[in-house]
Amino acid sequence: MILRRILLTLGFTLVVGIGWAQDAAKTAAAAEKTTATEAAAVVVTGQATARTPDFLEHIVDVVLESLHVSNSGNTVTHYVIAMVFLVGALFMRHVLTKIVFGFLKRLAARTRTTLDDKLFPALETPAATLIMLLGIVAALKVLKLSEASDGAVRVGSTIALSLVLFWGLLRAFGSVLDHAGELARAKQLGIAAFMPWIKKSLLTVFFVVGLLMIVQSMGFDVKALLAGLGIGGLAFALAAQDTIANIFGSIVVAIDQPFKIGEFVRIGPFLGGVEDIGLRSTKLRALDKSLVTIPNKTVAAEAITNLSRFTQRRVEQVIGLTYDTPAAKMDEIVAEIRRIIESKPEIITSETHVYFRDYSASSLDIWIVYVFASPDFVQHMKIRQQINLEIMRAVEARGLSFAFPTQTVHVASLPTPAPANPATN
Repeated sequence: MILRRILLTLGFTLVVGIGWAQDAAKTAAAAEKTTATEAAAVVVTGQATARTPDFLEHIVDVVLESLHVSNSGNTVTHYVIAMVFLVGALFMRHVLTKIVFGFLKRLAARTRTTLDDKLFPALETPAATLIMLLGIVAALKVLKLSEASDGAVRVGSTIALSLVLFWGLLRAFGSVLDHAGELARAKQLGIAAFMPWIKKSLLTVFFVVGLLMIVQSMGFDVKALLAGLGIGGLAFALAAQDTIANIFGSIVVAIDQPFKIGEFVRIGPFLGGVEDIGLRSTKLRALDKSLVTIPNKTVAAEAITNLSRFTQRRVEQVIGLTYDTPAAKMDEIVAEIRRIIESKPEIITSETHVYFRDYSASSLDIWIVYVFASPDFVQHMKIRQQINLEIMRAVEARGLSFAFPTQTVHVASLPTPAPANPATN
């Protein structure tokens, strides 16, 4: 309601203000002297260039001609027609938002896809703004303005219409990308983690292209502008080579997909959960809950360990017994450790290894390897703890001891010195 009043007030102010300014600048008699014959004469003499009316101007001229309204000067009839265009635009805006888009939203709610549920609300506001903008421009076209004012209105309307159309296309494009991201997450595709980055990149490209098209519509030579920016672009590229390296690094990450948002990874010396994958950097939430921001060129160059993509959990450990362990007891404890491990249903028995492997400096080493079928970390730690406790009980039950680093020093006895000979004294 407030937006409607503001648009109507602005439109009315523009129409009436510009019209009265024109009436103050010239009288009605002077305006009537500018006939079609004089205009043709100006064109023939080369003092001015004839301009083909655009589509909106053509519609306004047809309306004025059908109502037998003079094409010169601003009369009360002109102001009334201008107000009719404004009120008509306001009415059409109401019809579009309440009736047309209301029907489309109800229709979208019945379909299986969610794309139309996002697309129609995204297009509603730009479409309503376009209707009001067309009404304001048409109202201004009804009034007969000076050449300078008419040129200003023409340029302003071109820019405004281009911006509104670009706005609508940008919102529609964003809705399509959001829908694609939802589908990727629902199907658990690897690209889902990179959809925010892809959306930012495509919207940036779309924005640049749209901006160049708007500049082109204003009469500027875009090719010459881009050529002029070539030398400056080289200097800019040299100054922004780190940023460009980060962008290419993000492309490498997007192609390889070594991780996605929510996974726990190690990137070089950094360890944490992935919170964001941006165009310039990747953000990790470390174990101490601090936020680590890593440039994407570093991410692409470092070795990445994805700790969330275990297919299984492998455990390898060595336990040492003291050197006073008898051979029979060693053979018995090795068999018992194997039995303890293989008794767990979560363990893959075919990949279990328990052997008396080494004579170390201060212990007799038993090498133990076993694999969990599930990659679940918490479950793996629970079963591992149970196995360790049962191994301790088995060692204690057999009167054996775990070894720790020790060193035994053997001192050899010295020979007894020979007794002294009294004859030599």
